[in-house]
Amino acid sequence: MTPANYLTPEGEAKLKAELEDLKGPRREELAQRLRSAIQMGDLSENADYHKAKEDQGFLEGRIQEIEALLRNAVIIEKTTSDVVSIGSHVTIQEGREEPETYHIVGPAEADPRNGRISHESPIGIALMDKKVGQVAEAETPGGKIKFKIVRIE
Repeated sequence: MTPANYLTPEGEAKLKAELEDLKGPRREELAQRLRSAIQMGDLSENADYHKAKEDQGFLEGRIQEIEALLRNAVIIEKTTSDVVSIGSHVTIQEGREEPETYHIVGPAEADPRNGRISHESPIGIALMDKKVGQVAEAETPGGKIKFKIVRIE
């Protein structure tokens, strides 16, 4: 059985838009590049042709990847739970540092620099099923960290 891909509604919409772009304008642009390269003649030494074929392979691979993600997607709706789960917005505070807010998402949407962490990441794992006021501990590449859960939305 294929594991589920947890996506927010925004993440699903973003992937669908990318898929539409790849299958439409981008695929057509590549087909035109291939036609132009083929018209130049000898394909064995035609760098444009080889680059276009390589780009086509990447494009088709990305299309397949997105289709598989969407096929196995489990859409996570906004939660109103008092425990951290996928889809939660969690504000944490480490020691005396400023509080930070993270959106717990599936791995396909994780973007830590923009506050979106995977439920499978060390911090995501430490946060799951915790309540406001609890202290969580995570083993990160930079070492062990402790933080308090300040708010769950």
